Order: sequence, then C-alpha cells, then structure tokens
Amino acid sequence: MKALTYSLHHINSETHFGFEAADYSRFKFGDGIVSRDFGVALANGFIEKHLAQAENIKQLVVISSPYSFIPTATFAMKNWFVYTLNHWLAEYGLPVVQETKVHRTITYKEDYGELDAEQRMKLIGNDSFHIDKAFLEGKTLIFLDDIRITGSHERMIMKMVDAYGLRSDIYMLYFAELVNNNIHPNIENYLNYHEVKSIFDLHKIINDSSFCINTRLVKYILNYDHDQFRVFIEDQSTAFLEEMYNMALGNGYHTIEAYQQNLGFIKKLLLLESPQQKALSI
Repeated sequence: MKALTYSLHHINSETHFGFEAADYSRFKFGDGIVSRDFGVALANGFIEKHLAQAENIKQLVVISSPYSFIPTATFAMKNWFVYTLNHWLAEYGLPVVQETKVHRTITYKEDYGELDAEQRMKLIGNDSFHIDKAFLEGKTLIFLDDIRITGSHERMIMKMVDAYGLRSDIYMLYFAELVNNNIHPNIENYLNYHEVKSIFDLHKIINDSSFCINTRLVKYILNYDHDQFRVFIEDQSTAFLEEMYNMALGNGYHTIEAYQQNLGFIKKLLLLESPQQKALSI
C-alpha cells in the first residue's frame, strides 16, 4: 500500500491563496457553480500531476469527505471531479470511477474552522468512521476533501484504513492545503465566512438554481439568533423549508438543544404539527 497526498493550491500566505476567498466562502455554503469550477480544476490538476504519468491505473474509487445524512460542501465538488475524471478515463479506454461513502457516527455543533490543531483532534477524535472493506479490495482509493488545515481528518481516515486492514493504494486529495505552520488554523474560518457575514448573505446562494444544500449551511441557519432567523426563514420557499427540515431530521439535529427552537419554527411553517400539538399551542 502507498499513500500519496495531492493539493491543487498551497496556502503560504494569509492574504493570497491561489483562488478567490469569496469563491471559497460561497462554495462552503452551497454555491453549485463554484463547486463545479473547483471540482473540474482539482480533477485536471490530479490528472496532469499523477494519472497522466501512471503506468498501471487500477479501478479508481472516489470517496467524498465523511458525512452522516447531509452531505458536506465537498460532495458537490466531488460530483464535478468525478465527471471530469470520467471524461479522461473514457478517452483512454479505462474503467470509469466507482464511488462509496465513509459513514460517520457523531454530529457536533462546534464550528470546526475556529479550532486549533489540538482542539480539532480532540473533537473529531470522538467520532468513528466506517466503510465497506470488501468493495474496496484491489482498487485505488481517492479520498476527497476541500481543504487540509491541520491534517486531523486525514489522520482519522488513515486510522480507519488501518483498523479495516485496507491494503489499497490511496490518494488524499484536497482543493487547498495550508502549508505555512505560522498561520493559525482559524484561517479556515476567514475563508469560510468571507462572503457570509450574516444569515441574510445566504439569500443569493440559496435562490440560485445551482444551489446544493450541505451540512455547514444547515448548522449555520439552525444555530442563528432566533429573531433574525425568523425574518430570514419566512422569506424562503416552501421547497427550501422542506429540504432544510428533512435534512436536519436526517442528521438528528432535532436532538440538539441549540437547534430545537429554530427547527421547531420551520416545522410550524410547514404545518407539520399534529392536531394535538396545535391545540396545546393555542
């Protein structure tokens, strides 16, 4: 087994990243156009750097960053990465990409991007990742994520690989990687929130036809100040409210106290309360 890391962009400055911070921020909150651009660029870079030089390309399996029910922002980027990779593979008569999922068991409300390396590892260290070992045997695995800051997620992936006894060749792929240890890991939050300073900055992203719902957006909305949340959420379409509510339940967010008031308000807007509950609230 060999494990290689490839990152399209290397972050060595707090102000220049090789990509637009505004684009990255919109991507993290569901902008499908930016997700497409990032996925295509990462695939082309990976092909040029690695696949075009490879002598023997086995069946490739692409695995997006771990999630429970709601996909991460990486999932939307992954789709375009796979499409672009498949174009190249088909051109050379090679098997197209297969996909699978890393299942995770724990969800948390903390904002990962604010934490330092020790805090990140402490938080994610309580999680456990699961994958289908039999499906992966004899194949080359591509674990995809949007950014590598401290390597905590990567260590958890490799811990899972060891626990399952996987002997496959592995690529750890990132759109960007922090390579300057003098820059605090919370640079990730600078990127995440560059274009989203308040809940009302989400209007344009959500109402675009390319919008892709993800974990960060759902958590951000459910954790927002209730009064401002109400103003924002009452201006959204029923289709969005239904998707938001169903995704939140799927991730078990109704069991997290900090989210319950806002989630309950969405439920009321959707008229999902039982007749008994409605009577009690009158």
